[in-house]
Amino acid sequence: MTATMTHATMVELEQGLATIRQSPKTAGVLDLIVRRPVSEQREILATGQLDLVEGLVGDSWSKRGSSRMADGSPHPDMQLNIMNSRVIALVAQHKERWQLAGDQLFLDLDLSAENLPPGTQLALGSAILQVTDQPPTGCKKFMARFGLDALEFLSSPVGKALNLRGINAKVVQPGIVRVGDIAHKLQSA
Repeated sequence: MTATMTHATMVELEQGLATIRQSPKTAGVLDLIVRRPVSEQREILATGQLDLVEGLVGDSWSKRGSSRMADGSPHPDMQLNIMNSRVIALVAQHKERWQLAGDQLFLDLDLSAENLPPGTQLALGSAILQVTDQPPTGCKKFMARFGLDALEFLSSPVGKALNLRGINAKVVQPGIVRVGDIAHKLQSA
């Protein structure tokens, strides 16, 4: 990454909405798996193991506390952060920057609340994930990496309705996932 990296402007982001809205509704490709072994480190994986207790095996989620839990433990409904591939492509501008978003799975799938409400299950590889009601939020790190316009775009009323910042999910059936696997929308629990 070069020092001359520029962030997408609000105009560019808004122009990308039409492409984002064309995301598949029932089945979409897993484009990237990112493991976060420790804070600020990323590992790009071709294959990942999803576990009921650990989430993405080797990821630091199970070691991180959550301010949303009274005891400060990891939030069980925030095991996996999933982001739409079209959104991150627009925001990051270059695929080698996708991993900076902090999400683990990047799917070419409509993640909107209308399409994937909490309780919806996704079959991915040999695993099954369930969308939870815990919304991911933008943060100072996201803004520093992608710009204020990107954070405001994802946090806008349209951005929230479409879950442009992504969704959280938990593993309900462990299994193996691979880049190129198709995520299939199953049902709402």
